Amino acid sequence: MLVLLPPSEGKAASGRGAPLKPESLSLPGLAEARAAVLDELVELCAADEDKAREVLGLSEGLRGEVAKNTELRTAGARPAGEIYTGVLYDALDLASLEAPAKKRAARALLVFSGLWGAVRMSDRIPSYRCSMGVKLPGLGALGAHWREPMAQVMPEVAGDGLVLDLRSAAYASAWKPKGGIAGRTATVRVLHAPTRKVVSHFNKATKGRIVRSLLESGSAPANPVELVEALRELHYVVEVEAPTKAGRAWSLDVLVDEVH
Repeated sequence: MLVLLPPSEGKAASGRGAPLKPESLSLPGLAEARAAVLDELVELCAADEDKAREVLGLSEGLRGEVAKNTELRTAGARPAGEIYTGVLYDALDLASLEAPAKKRAARALLVFSGLWGAVRMSDRIPSYRCSMGVKLPGLGALGAHWREPMAQVMPEVAGDGLVLDLRSAAYASAWKPKGGIAGRTATVRVLHAPTRKVVSHFNKATKGRIVRSLLESGSAPANPVELVEALRELHYVVEVEAPTKAGRAWSLDVLVDEVH
């Protein structure tokens, strides 16, 4: 099982240890594309703080994030599983998982990123600010920048098993499962059962709990049908929409009564 996650906008502070070693990151086929984004982002933030803030879509109160980006090559790095915070990651709570579940997380979880393309939880990265929706002056829209390199590396990463896609639309733009991979892919919406509406905060928290439940249970669904069975065994209420055409993903709605 491969689980595709969005990053969090907010991130923990960089560590005090060794700085980023780009060559150590997973998915080495993304190295050239990563270097291009890193170079332009650091240069932009070092040259013109106001322009950088505009490009990155940051408010005045987040001006410090620009300065953070100027130090990406020298700041201490920490495992991505510690850098990403926010609602989904708080609910997932990787640090409190037992050892077997942590090992499954290391194998299964892949976080998409505007700066790095995608990273594993063990990849050591500095804290940064650069969403997939950013359009850099030189490289252009990052979603488009990542499509070709992602198309090259992701089929091997996806393997021949289930792909559980929990990314938001901006991050899904960087890679869309195609062909046989799409038929093994399931996307998930979380709906407030009484209203059948998606609530952003609630949606993220429930997705984090779903991933945690799967990791803790040791469940290893090989396809979307087995995923539905596993989630129902974990007491989730799931509605399924199978693809009507080849090359499309399965759609799952998880219904929850309480919004919290």
